[in-house]
Amino acid sequence: MNSIIQQTADYVRSQCEHDSSGHDWWHIYRVWKNARAICEREKANSFIVELAALLHDLDDWKLSEQGSGEPLRARAWLEACDVDQVDVDIVCEIITHVSFKGAGVANTMESLEGLIVQDADRLDAIGAVGIGRAFAYGGHKHRHMHNPKIEPSSHTSFEEYKNSNSTTVNHFYEKLLLLKDRMNTTAARRIAEGRHIAMVQFLERFLREWDGGDV
Repeated sequence: MNSIIQQTADYVRSQCEHDSSGHDWWHIYRVWKNARAICEREKANSFIVELAALLHDLDDWKLSEQGSGEPLRARAWLEACDVDQVDVDIVCEIITHVSFKGAGVANTMESLEGLIVQDADRLDAIGAVGIGRAFAYGGHKHRHMHNPKIEPSSHTSFEEYKNSNSTTVNHFYEKLLLLKDRMNTTAARRIAEGRHIAMVQFLERFLREWDGGDV
């Protein structure tokens, strides 16, 4: 099992090490590391958690050309590694449901392993690193940093969220500031508290400087 996990880590690194959208290898590495730590505390299946953490962005709808989010590449890789079919299905189920899909869309993740990977992924979306990743992704998508005339939206469907072309600052209000209260595990909720505060303080300063309030 350790051999499969290391092979998977090497494979994923080769696929995303040149990414500049905030979904690069180091994002995967942090999610993997945090997922392992949470998994140890929650006594979950570490093999499932590690594979899902490593593969969770391989078919991400935000990054794939098809934009379907179906874990086709992840499934093909796991099957090529001769992972048990039951485990393949569980990992792919986690990957399918791991992403945030809009403020008004219910979380359909059910397994403990999936909730752990989801927490690890969401932790990397907030705090100082999350701020950097948000602007990296916004630039990747050619989005405005901020436009005071455009109000944040509370997306009620995945399609609405998926097709949104809002500003990066609005993304904080539409997703990132909501994540603290949507963590699943005790460990993730504790970590999220400090990271949430960092984002609130950043936005306060950003908006003050945007209006020239500190001149």
